[in-house]
Parts: sequence; C-alpha cells; structure tokens
Amino acid sequence: MLFSSYTFLFQFLPATVLAFAAARRHSPRAGIMVLAGASLFFYGAWRPIYLLLLVASIAVNFGLGLRMEDPLRRRTIGAFGVALNLGVLCYFKYTNFIFDSLNTLSGVPLPFFNIILPLGISFFTFQQIAYLVDVMRGAKVERDIVSYTLFVSFFPHLIAGPLVHHAEMIPQFKRGRTGRSAVLAARGLAIFAAGLFKKVVIADNLAQFVSPVFAHLDAGGGVTTPWAWLATLAYSLQIYFDFSGYSDMAIGLALLFGIRLPVNFRSPYQAISIIEFWRRWHITLSRFLRDYLYIPLGGNRLGEQRRYINLLVTMLLGGLWHGAGWNFLVWGGLHGIYLSINHLWRGWRGGDAHAAKALVSKGSASKELASKGLASKGLSWAITFFAVVVAWVFFRARTADGAWQMLGGLFGFEAGSSAYASSGILRLMDLPILVGEERLLLIGGCAVALALAVALCLPNVPRLFGYREYRRAPEQAALLRWRPNAAWALVSALALAISLFGMWQRLEFLYFQF
Repeated sequence: MLFSSYTFLFQFLPATVLAFAAARRHSPRAGIMVLAGASLFFYGAWRPIYLLLLVASIAVNFGLGLRMEDPLRRRTIGAFGVALNLGVLCYFKYTNFIFDSLNTLSGVPLPFFNIILPLGISFFTFQQIAYLVDVMRGAKVERDIVSYTLFVSFFPHLIAGPLVHHAEMIPQFKRGRTGRSAVLAARGLAIFAAGLFKKVVIADNLAQFVSPVFAHLDAGGGVTTPWAWLATLAYSLQIYFDFSGYSDMAIGLALLFGIRLPVNFRSPYQAISIIEFWRRWHITLSRFLRDYLYIPLGGNRLGEQRRYINLLVTMLLGGLWHGAGWNFLVWGGLHGIYLSINHLWRGWRGGDAHAAKALVSKGSASKELASKGLASKGLSWAITFFAVVVAWVFFRARTADGAWQMLGGLFGFEAGSSAYASSGILRLMDLPILVGEERLLLIGGCAVALALAVALCLPNVPRLFGYREYRRAPEQAALLRWRPNAAWALVSALALAISLFGMWQRLEFLYFQF
C-alpha cells in the first residue's frame, strides 16, 4: 500500500483518521494505540508474513532495552542487540548479493537464495540500532511498549523515511495534542498535496525518460550523447522529487495526527559543495551515519589521514545501506572521495584566504588580490551538481556495463550505431502517443529544465508552509506565520486533483532495495 494509491487515500487514510479522532476523545493513549494498530496493518497489507518479522524485531529490541537497565550488563546486551539487528539485516538484504558476488569472482556455482527483501527493513533496523546504542550511552530506557511500537512502525515514515530518532518521537506520543490541531491538520494536508504532486506529476513523468534508456543499456545496448544526458539529468531530478515527495507526504500525514517528523531534504541541488549537499540530502541518514558510524570511528579527531579513511568507510557503508550491489558501493565510494576532496579544498582555501587577509591588513594587496583564486558560487554549484549527477549513473544502472556505457555516452564515446541505439530506446518508450526522436528529446529537455528550475528556485515544501520540526530552535518561529486561507486551499486542491488524475498511470516505487 503506497501513499500514491487510491486504496491508501480513499480507504486506509480516512478510516485511520476517523478512528484516531474517536479514540483521542476517550484518551491520548487510546489514540496512540489506534495509530500503532493501523501502522502494523499498513505494513502487513504488503506481505502479511513479514509483519511477523517487524513485530518480532520490535519485541526483541524492546526486551533488550529493558534488560539494559542493569548497568553491569548494559554494554554486553547492547552489543549483542546491535549485532543481532545487523545480522538480520544482512541475511535479508545482502545474502543474494554476497553469494552472487562469490559466484562471479570464484566461478564456483553456489546455491541461489531467492530472499525477498522486507519493505523498509533498513529504516526500522537502523532506528532500533540507534535506540540500543543510546541506551548503552546512558539514555533512558523506554518502558512503554505501545509508544515504542509506534516509534518503530509509525506508517508515515515506515517504508521510505525519514529515519526518525526515538528522542524526537516517543515524547510526542506521550503528550496531549496541542490546541492548534486544526492549523496543524491544514498545514499537513497542504504539505501532503505538494509532496504527492512532486512524486506523481513530476517524478513519475520524468521516469518515462529514464527507465527505457537504462533498461536498454543494462541489456547491452548503446546510447547517444543527447539521450545519455537527458536520461541522467532526468533521473537526478526524478529521485530527488520522488524521495523528497515521499518525505513531504510523510510530514503531512504525521501532522494530521499532531506528530512532527524531521525534515529530510532542504533543496540539496542548491548546494555549492558536496559537504553542503549532504547537509541537505537525506538529512536523517546523514545524521545517523555521523552519530553512529563516523564519530565512533574517530571522526576528524585522529588526524587528517584517518579523517579521510573514516569518511570513505562511512560513505561506502552508506552506499550499501541504499542497496545490495556493487553499483551502490561505487556510488558511496564516489561520494566518500568527493567529501575528502572537498575537505582538502576547504583546508587549502582556508589557508589561502588567511594569507590574503594578512596581505590586505598590511596594505600589500587589494581586495581583488584577497579574493583571487576563490571559485565563484556559480562555478562551485556547477562542479557540485556535475559530480552528483555523474555518481547517480552508478546508483541507477543495474549492471556495470550499463553504467560504463552511460558514462561513455555522456562524454561522447558512443558505442555502436547511433541509429540502432536510438531505435532500441524508442521501442521501450511507454508513451501515450508516438512521436519522433527529436520531438521526444525536446519534450524531455523541457521537462528536465522545468523540474531543475523548480528544484533550484523554490524553497523546500516544509519551509514553504511554515513547518517547524519538533524541538527546533526559537529563532525558527518566524516560519510559523503560514495560515490556511482560500488561496492555499485552492492551490492544494488543484495539486491534489492533478495528482489523483495522474495516478492511473504505472507509478514507480524506488525504495524496494531499502
């Protein structure tokens, strides 16, 4: 059951909202119990058998947390719990990948395990690992099984994030609903409508220029340079609008129940460095990798060389978190290299800037000399965006040959006949009308340009609607001035209507590998 499905919008969601409202009239805890039950039903609607896995995971980790109240056993039990969670995750997510890789490298035929990946397992496993690690560090043990269950399984964030933290969720479940619930619900509906529009109207229409091209390459075909750039740029924008759209929908849905989720995207394609990109892209995953992997490895406290090793290890494992495949490892490794280069550049530029300021203070140089050699914001943005786009090639391609063929196409090294490459792509196009290649490229180029303009020029959706995260700093209070009015209601209703009309087409779900 996906957010962008008629079953969810017209059956599950209305029933859950009404049941929650009725239960909250009785008591806040009754409302939380309804949400926990609805969330488990939501997960079980996909594959009921894997609901047992989710319930078992919740029960085991909750029980381990209770046993960790004993200070003498806390670290031992915590380490066992982390290892157990990682073991379960590795079995379901990486067994096929490990055996396939061993088979390819050794040439020895190994048994094939057709293990179906449970939806959202990376999200609910990492959230519970963070809980166990925090208890090991002295955090309070959660003794309320209902609140803990809802923290793990709350349906808005369960299958596609954001990756929530127990300290920002469980306290919300235990407080009464605020008196401004009508404003929160209106804001939630507006944010949800915007997120649904981003996913259905923008991302899924861009996918028409992505999937056929990469499928053609993964099958051994070639690609011309125009198609390579169109498909790669379209995918870069598709995954952004799809992923951030799901995060926006999650935020909007949670607000319907008076719950605030963390913002997961802050216009990442506006970043002018890779460091800034990762502060804007999948923010909750970046937070997890920083707090539970990079810093425990030593962070930047053990010298420059160790810092870059830690960055590379963190991003390689971050790549594997996204999916079980060498392509995800390459993608993570590229971003690890990007971050290391960015930190090296900042260190060099910082020393250069300090020297220039010293010259200026002595009267030996002008302001032009002090700024000489520093890249402009425009150039910095172009380099950052180009690096991110190139890395997406490996993330999207299903085979190494497909990725290298795409890179060759991007840089003008076209393999095979251009006519054959184009005809192979056109045969895979699933479009309502048949048009020529040049017109398709023009339509795709216009769609990409429009989507890029939206990504670069507009604020992220939660900020647009004055959304405030739980426990945000007081200086962010100015963002709360948004109020529901007729104009916003009309815009939201129009976005929702267009999205509902567009949901008849085949929609892509990008998060099965998570």
